[in-house]
Amino acid sequence: MAITIPLRRGFPVAIRHGSRRCFSSSRNLQATWGFIGLGRMGYPMARNLRAKIPAEDTLFVHDVNTAATKKFLEENPHGVRVADNVREVAEKAETIITSLPEPQHVKGVYKDMLEPATLLTDGFVNTERLFIDCSTIDPMTSGAVADMAHSTGQGKFIDAPMSGGVVGAQAGTLTFMIGAAPEVVQKATGVLSFMGRRVLHLGGQGAGLKGKLANNYLLALNNVATAEAMSMGIKWGLDPKALAGMINTATGKCWPSEVNNPVPGVVEGSPASRDYEGGFGLALANKDLKLALKAAAEADVKLAMGESARAVYDAAERDENCKDKDFSVIYRFLGGKE
Repeated sequence: MAITIPLRRGFPVAIRHGSRRCFSSSRNLQATWGFIGLGRMGYPMARNLRAKIPAEDTLFVHDVNTAATKKFLEENPHGVRVADNVREVAEKAETIITSLPEPQHVKGVYKDMLEPATLLTDGFVNTERLFIDCSTIDPMTSGAVADMAHSTGQGKFIDAPMSGGVVGAQAGTLTFMIGAAPEVVQKATGVLSFMGRRVLHLGGQGAGLKGKLANNYLLALNNVATAEAMSMGIKWGLDPKALAGMINTATGKCWPSEVNNPVPGVVEGSPASRDYEGGFGLALANKDLKLALKAAAEADVKLAMGESARAVYDAAERDENCKDKDFSVIYRFLGGKE
């Protein structure tokens, strides 16, 4: 379910209680925050976080790309510190958000943050950390990282993959799907509300990722099916806009047919109408599809179309006319009339 937290003086109630900040057990009223991973999604998310937390708070940032951290500090000179490594972020920040590319990156970063298991005694603050991972990875890796945090008592870990893309990250309108224990849902929602518009609690740890992967599996298949149906109708002589309009008032309607139609000119401003530039990258769509297939296999879920779809996306990624484009470029890969 979605959790809504009423606002007081521009900040979620979860952030302030009386005269003290509930995220801090330090001797002053300032809270400390951490953000690791300043990529295409993480950079604007961290920027929005810094803009919305109280001015007196400190945000520690880290990325292996030092050019990104340098740029972030130049653009956000007040209340930002660049950490030398992820362990420094873990030692100095109470609430830590990660946005990383692949499962191995998440595993490595959390290992470095949590070992040795002395954050509560040697760190800048002696409170349990709240770790929020916004990466889209497989549930098994996420579960292993959560166990690492929980078994050592150093913090609470939640998975919070997001939807909305780079545009949503920049605008602060992301939707987060979270897997979290009930007692940390309100606090996590307060944090994520600084960077997004909606927070959907789907269940315990891992549930956010499972929901995201199920959705993106369906999206990947719908994208291929829409490309095939549009190509079919157009080669039969149907007008593309008339065909799309009919589909979108009938049972075939879906996000790829209505919002991100793969045929150039059908939806003004869509990636397809901009030579498939921008949007949801083909490689990212394929990555999420593969993560969903992996998680499905681990859960012994029988799938009829997943492997066929993966073959299509793999081949499209190798096509010079398609790679690095929006995933609706599958229409071009299938020989659709442009």
